[in-house]
Amino acid sequence: MKKTFVLISLLVLASMILSACGTAATPTAAPVVTEAPVVATEAPTATQPPVPAWVAADGALVAVPVDAAPALDGMGDDAAWANATEIVVPVSGGFNNFGTDVSIKAVYTADEVYFLVTYADPTESFFRSPWQKQEDGTWKKITDPNDKGGDNNSVYEDKMAFIWPITVVKNFETTGCFVACHAGENSDIKPYGNKYLGEGETADIWHWKSVRNINQVDDQFLDSVKLDTSTPELQAKTIEAGRHSDAKDSGGYADNFATMPDPNDATKTVADKTKPGFTSTGFDPITGAPGFILDSEKVALDQAALDAMPVGSYIPGIVKSEIVGDRGDIKAGWKWADGMWTLEFGRKLVTGSETDVQFSDLAAQYYFGVAVFENAQVKHAFENGASFIVFQPK
Repeated sequence: MKKTFVLISLLVLASMILSACGTAATPTAAPVVTEAPVVATEAPTATQPPVPAWVAADGALVAVPVDAAPALDGMGDDAAWANATEIVVPVSGGFNNFGTDVSIKAVYTADEVYFLVTYADPTESFFRSPWQKQEDGTWKKITDPNDKGGDNNSVYEDKMAFIWPITVVKNFETTGCFVACHAGENSDIKPYGNKYLGEGETADIWHWKSVRNINQVDDQFLDSVKLDTSTPELQAKTIEAGRHSDAKDSGGYADNFATMPDPNDATKTVADKTKPGFTSTGFDPITGAPGFILDSEKVALDQAALDAMPVGSYIPGIVKSEIVGDRGDIKAGWKWADGMWTLEFGRKLVTGSETDVQFSDLAAQYYFGVAVFENAQVKHAFENGASFIVFQPK
């Protein structure tokens, strides 16, 4: 009986519990929210103007960058010159009204600049005041009979020159190197005038001499020194006025004179200007070509050797070697063929010498003047005005 009551009680309790809890809710799916896809966009940027192409100024000689320096052999056919554009500079007004067109190209490497120069010249002038044996056995230096001194126009050499301002040189950009040529001044002493600049002005002279230079262009400079004729000593000291050679350690050229004891000091010798002092196997005694004796090949002449040479024989009047030092820092090579000179030369962009133009700013323009000497000591053909060089960026 008790068991039945307990069972009934449990059933009633369970019924009450289920009634209290109610029916469980049927789960429903959560709503799906669909979002528009996000499209990535770049932030707007300011429009950059295109970088303009580099253009050289009108009339400029453009130095083109190259990886390797040209061979300086006077041939002008090196690959380095292939992309360089030439300018043509007319020169005129030289002795006997000589004039020609000078074609110029330029290239540069990381630290050097090079030039190719060509121009017409009907003759290769190497007959620069040689010695000639006379009928009586003496020796005579052949000279221009009309030369008053420093004005040889017939027995000389071919030359060419560039002048570059180092400081600001007044009127150079319009007048060129003629600002330094004062024609007619002291004409009794300097037939073609003195060469000098204004106070405080300096310029670099690159002066190629076909007979006296070897593998180099002579490096000189110009300042404001004037010819002083007040005393013989000062006249001798200033005879070149403002034109000077750069400093050198050794080498260069010298007249081929014999030597003799100094009459004032028996321990010294002086030049004997009556005869040559050296010969070599490197020249032609019939023509005198090539007009020089290499210092490395010179052989001292004694009187017996001079006496043995036939009458009419020539011996060059110049002994030369390469210049060592500041004066010799322009390397060069040249050839004359078929009525044309071809010159190739170059030097460091920056030499550090106060007597050199420094190509330290490759964005700048550098002005220069051109002169050509046809078998003339000083009466050169010159450019009317000035040219300028710019450096094409790498």
